[in-house]
Amino acid sequence: MSTIHVDVVSAEELIFSGEATFVALPGEAGELGIYPRHTPLITRIRPGSVRIQTADGGEEFVFVAGGILEVQPDCVT
Repeated sequence: MSTIHVDVVSAEELIFSGEATFVALPGEAGELGIYPRHTPLITRIRPGSVRIQTADGGEEFVFVAGGILEVQPDCVT
């Protein structure tokens, strides 16, 4: 199965770094779903929960207070 590298960072630290099969998060215009090889994108993130489906089949949840999302075909930051 195809994966995408995900980094969730704050100004102080790296919160999550790993491979994922899917990422869902609250974008400025609504909920966003990101799969591997997604079209490049930069947008604002609203406060809410980021759901990361990890490559091993698990799920990670991270609360964000807002920020910027950058999507490349092989990386989400």
